[in-house]
Amino acid sequence: MKRIIGLILLSGIIFTACNSETKDKENKMNTNVLLEKFDTPFEVPPFDQIKQSDYVPAYKEAIKQHDAEIEAIVNNTEEPTFENTIEALELSGQLLNRIDNIFNNLTSTNSDSVMQAIAKEVSPLMSAHSDDIYLNDKLFARIKKVYEQKDNLKLDTEQAMLLDKTYKAFVRGGANLSAEDKETLRGLNKELGILSLEFGENVLAETNAFEMLLTDEADLAGLPEGVRQAAAANAKDHGHESGWLFTLDKPSLIPFITYSDKRDLREKMFKGYIMRGDNNNANDNKEVVKKMVNLRLKKANLLGFKNHASFVLDNNMAKNPDNVFELLGKVMPKANEMAKKELTELQKLADSEGANIKIEAWDWWYYSEKVRKAKYDLDEEQLRPYFKLENVRDAVFAVSGKLYGLKFVRNKDIPVYHKDAEAYEVHNADGSLQAILYMDFYPRASKRAGAWMTSFRKQHFKDGKNIIPIISVVTNFTKPTADKPSLLNYDEVSTLFHEFGHALHGMLSDCKYNSLSGTAVPRDFVEMPSQIMENWASEPEVMKAYFKHYKTGEPIPDELIAKIQKSGKFNAGFAISEYTAAAYLDMAWHTITEPFTGDVNTFETEQMKKIGLIDEIVVRYRSTYFSHIFAGGYSAGYYAYMWAEVIDADAFQAFKEAGIFDKKTAQSFRDNILSRGGTEDAMELYKKFRGREPKIDAYLERKGLN
Repeated sequence: MKRIIGLILLSGIIFTACNSETKDKENKMNTNVLLEKFDTPFEVPPFDQIKQSDYVPAYKEAIKQHDAEIEAIVNNTEEPTFENTIEALELSGQLLNRIDNIFNNLTSTNSDSVMQAIAKEVSPLMSAHSDDIYLNDKLFARIKKVYEQKDNLKLDTEQAMLLDKTYKAFVRGGANLSAEDKETLRGLNKELGILSLEFGENVLAETNAFEMLLTDEADLAGLPEGVRQAAAANAKDHGHESGWLFTLDKPSLIPFITYSDKRDLREKMFKGYIMRGDNNNANDNKEVVKKMVNLRLKKANLLGFKNHASFVLDNNMAKNPDNVFELLGKVMPKANEMAKKELTELQKLADSEGANIKIEAWDWWYYSEKVRKAKYDLDEEQLRPYFKLENVRDAVFAVSGKLYGLKFVRNKDIPVYHKDAEAYEVHNADGSLQAILYMDFYPRASKRAGAWMTSFRKQHFKDGKNIIPIISVVTNFTKPTADKPSLLNYDEVSTLFHEFGHALHGMLSDCKYNSLSGTAVPRDFVEMPSQIMENWASEPEVMKAYFKHYKTGEPIPDELIAKIQKSGKFNAGFAISEYTAAAYLDMAWHTITEPFTGDVNTFETEQMKKIGLIDEIVVRYRSTYFSHIFAGGYSAGYYAYMWAEVIDADAFQAFKEAGIFDKKTAQSFRDNILSRGGTEDAMELYKKFRGREPKIDAYLERKGLN
């Protein structure tokens, strides 16, 4: 009997425990993890626990909490001070910022119809919330009072910059507008946010909609074996039993238009790419472009600026459109002349082969590769075996280690947002943890095109403790096949080094305030740390050490390195003119001073004629898929790559003069550029590193334009 009672009691205990465990699971399932402290290594986002249904409630709750924090600042009965107003504002909204970072990053890398619908619901909420802050009269009155006393506050450099940027952000956000104009601004911001989302969704839909499935092997003429294998794997991934599938993802598009002997198919692929958003269908972006440029003009006028470009550039190193046009004007005529000479070479080769054609835009990549082979005995396919993705990744890690003492350790226990993503701990030479890094290399339907660096959490200090950054590098490189790893072309190697330069800017940040840390610098300076990193990719010392044949393990031969160096300026007229044309197009759209009522394509054509872009070259980004300026943060700012390249060319000269891995130069670059974020004026930071302002000479020499 005692034994039976004991079993009954024991079973009751077991039942109670199971019931408790069940309730815990239910509670966990009902808990919105986005609102909780993250119980993960280094408090990275718990991607595996986040449900799509969590986002909207989390946003609403975080906005509610941020509103309460703002109210506490506004209703503080003490006199406004830097600490109780400026710093308090800076420290507010941390939960909302965390949620927003996660959601925005995943809409770029793991989007679907549900995420897009959530984005459309969240965008107006965030726009209204931002306006509620920047148009809060009582809050601005406190900020203004502190700003007016700034000369007597004895602030350090970073505090002074935070005060200055906070005040200016409120002015640029409409704080000085009348009540009526503030309501107008709210409407403009809301509509612009929705249109930007629509533009990006349309480009993604257009990119994913295009497929060219080839079933006749004869149509693969000219394509290297690796390209064929990738296309066959792509076909299977998309549910086709056989055949070779080509898409508008760059790893599929570029090899095809470079090597395919089938001119009609090159034309089909090329036009598929350049007609995105311009097919007069449900994803057409022409009306979106018109609406956005007109709303931006209206907003700029409302805030006292002649046009949108003047509004944007007032915050950048360039300061005004005239300075941008001056830089572009120095380059475009020389680039056009180079491109015309290149075209003559291409046409001559086509004629010699009896092609009986006039070179068109879809022929340029094909014939320029043939000219490269003839002039320099260099074929991109010769290089690919040495650019195994893992080797290039390791090269980037090694260069960062030699320059800044960093060590990268993969940690498979850190949650990732997609199975393709990798997570790393980043340590300093002394073993201290500096950052967490995600790397996400391959294209997929849920990921937007291109390559970028972003952050899930920026570096800052909280309660005296350094909060390390969580940085992500995202690319769209060829996926490995069953019998071949991911092999990059040389441009993709440069791309990975470029994005890693941005990542270093984020990872090596050492700033007190979140809003000033990492890449929070003027748009025309932010590309400098990324572009200077590209230089190491082409240095023989780096190539010999890390670029090894994926089969034999042999380092890249000196002969190939010499050919790469020798061909460095090859096709430069094409590359520079298509880029500069895009920078001009961006500026043209954003220097309009009257509402645009014309045809988007006609406007674009007129601008290209105006700058002399030859017909055989298409502007790098046509208006209808120019995501940098209509779905990203580069409106009136695409010129920044060239502006920053002038600075990076000058900066790399310092490394060349002292040695590309000179510790003193690298430490100075880390201390004065990479770690300082936007805590000081960008030009002042540069002068601390270089000892003077940048000169254009090194850039012109690099490009062969002098």
